[in-house]
Amino acid sequence: MHTRSVAVFCGSRQGARQAYAKDAAELGMLLAALDLNLIYGGGRIGMMGVLADSMLQHGGKITGVIPRILVEWEQQHAGLTELIITENMHQRKKTMYELCDAAAVLPGGFGSLDEMFEMLTWNQLNIHDKKIFLLNTQGYYNYLIAHIRHAAAEGFLYDEFEKRVYFCSSPAELINCLP
Repeated sequence: MHTRSVAVFCGSRQGARQAYAKDAAELGMLLAALDLNLIYGGGRIGMMGVLADSMLQHGGKITGVIPRILVEWEQQHAGLTELIITENMHQRKKTMYELCDAAAVLPGGFGSLDEMFEMLTWNQLNIHDKKIFLLNTQGYYNYLIAHIRHAAAEGFLYDEFEKRVYFCSSPAELINCLP
């Protein structure tokens, strides 16, 4: 039987609000409680570290995927179930997409946005059909959501974006929407 896996993209920093780390920890706890495997960036710092530590504290299984160049930068997590070291960032993203059944994007910076948009683009091109969830902790992604709606209204998206990305305001809502 295949255990479902969720890729989570999030910051290697914790951000300015405690709510970001709180939601990352709660998501880790919920994923572990449902016996879902976590696929994530492999780091032990920032939101990534909070998420992984929470999963481990609650008995979860984690696969970290980290490129060689970031092993020192992101300070790879030593307690993971499995750690995959890739040659580059693109291979990291591709590996994470291949290993997951769905993806969640928590607050983060350029890397998290890059990962989300690449996954959305691949979904639009029918390279995969995995559900993508955006955790909008305390409105962190409000402007991005507004921009996606604007792009749709201006005719730049090929179909209804609501079929590709789902906006959630809490970890519990995200968990309840997983396929």
